[in-house]
Amino acid sequence: MQRPSKTRPETLVTLPVLRANGAGGAHPAGPEAKEKCGVFAVWGEPDAAHLAYTGLYAQQHRGQESAGIAVSDGQRLVGHTGMGLVPEIFTTRILKELGAVAAKGSIGHNRYSTSGGSLSCNAQPLLESYIDGQVAVAHNGNLVNAATLRRLYEENGHIFHTTSDTEVVIHLLASPHQQRSADPLAATLRRLQGAFSMVFLFADRVEAARDPWGWRPLVLGRTEKGAPCIASESVALDAIGATYEREVEPGEVVTLSDRGVESRRFAEAVSRPAHCVFEHVYFASPSSFVFGQTVQIVRERLGEELAREAPVEGGADYVMPMPDSGRSAANGYARASGIPYREGIVPNRYVGRTFIKPTQTERNAAVRLKLNVIREIVNGRRLIVVDDSIVRGTTTQAKMSQLRAAGAKEIHLRISCPPIRHPCYFGVDFPERTQLIANERSVEDIRKYLGVDSLRYLSLEGMLKCAATPGIPGDHYCTACFSGEYRIDIDHPIAHEAFEPRQMQWF
Repeated sequence: MQRPSKTRPETLVTLPVLRANGAGGAHPAGPEAKEKCGVFAVWGEPDAAHLAYTGLYAQQHRGQESAGIAVSDGQRLVGHTGMGLVPEIFTTRILKELGAVAAKGSIGHNRYSTSGGSLSCNAQPLLESYIDGQVAVAHNGNLVNAATLRRLYEENGHIFHTTSDTEVVIHLLASPHQQRSADPLAATLRRLQGAFSMVFLFADRVEAARDPWGWRPLVLGRTEKGAPCIASESVALDAIGATYEREVEPGEVVTLSDRGVESRRFAEAVSRPAHCVFEHVYFASPSSFVFGQTVQIVRERLGEELAREAPVEGGADYVMPMPDSGRSAANGYARASGIPYREGIVPNRYVGRTFIKPTQTERNAAVRLKLNVIREIVNGRRLIVVDDSIVRGTTTQAKMSQLRAAGAKEIHLRISCPPIRHPCYFGVDFPERTQLIANERSVEDIRKYLGVDSLRYLSLEGMLKCAATPGIPGDHYCTACFSGEYRIDIDHPIAHEAFEPRQMQWF
């Protein structure tokens, strides 16, 4: 493996280094800081900075808290991060300054708001200097053994600048034990447990890696000029005019460099992968090709199956989506049921996703701003309202109240996934069990709370049937948030070996 060049670390004076300057707060105990983000990388494009900007913009739905881009000119790395949306952070001036350096490649990151982790110091890519030069890393997922590793490092005098689990990866990479190995990055990745789709930028290359379980998506493509690129979703490749080639395989490291694309394995893929089915249900863009299928088609199938499983007795006047994420399933439901599809709720395109707002107050305010009910369509009608999911329930209750206030005669709520009863430790910020409305509550209890006339969820079996393909059967999806069946022991997450203080000589 080609090692990063050992040139003197430099940064543009007009751009901040991506590491935090002592900002902080205590790091979370246990698997608390859960992130669901978007990553992008390209190598061999002189316009790498602008391509990263476009790729992140196309994946803005994956994270609205912060964003960042790091670039390389073949000898040094520089970068910029900020809180907010991509176009707010990367002004024309910032992009011009990054572009002046990005003669070789770039990586980028959109960060998804997390409970207790909405801090500027956690914006990625994280950029640090170590014995082999500079490295920047951007991560989509969640490392369930990060807290254990971090505690052991801190007990041995290491200083952390962020509260993010991603920073542990840099400490591992820089440790003597990993540096003595033939492939330091592969050795580092083998120490990690949990979900990760990562991109690393070194002075002379990009490295992209995906965990052996394949929890989070990661795809490889080619730009119009033939340069290799990586993204969380294929929608980012479409945005830059790139061609989709394939997924990065679970357990694989893909290297983008002047030599082209090279591949090696740091671990064998598990026999039963754990692809996140919630990517299909909610999070991915409808136009993306995820886990071998176009998301829009899967969501329409979810709606069709929901219509078969949960019809409304006596029918209804309209099938109405809860925009925007319920639209695909509502189309499927209307087609299968034969009930007219009608949009009576108009979204405000300038308000972001309410699910990923960091506080409930922000989520409630966003709902009121985001959704405008068309009274003439709703008033006096029996409605089947289709939404993708219910998490906490408070924002859904606000949506139903808006429909009632507009004169809806009946509201029959249909959800295109099963009840979410369990936290996610692999990259989705589902809260603690006590904050999940479906935890230890019956569907009837939830119906009464939401104030609807009927409530039905898609069954787990029905959801998996819709997501399955000949190449990816239903049991190759992770359903822990619905079923509580975790593929990794969350209480004892370190599966590869025990990290005791007495073993710290290899750190």
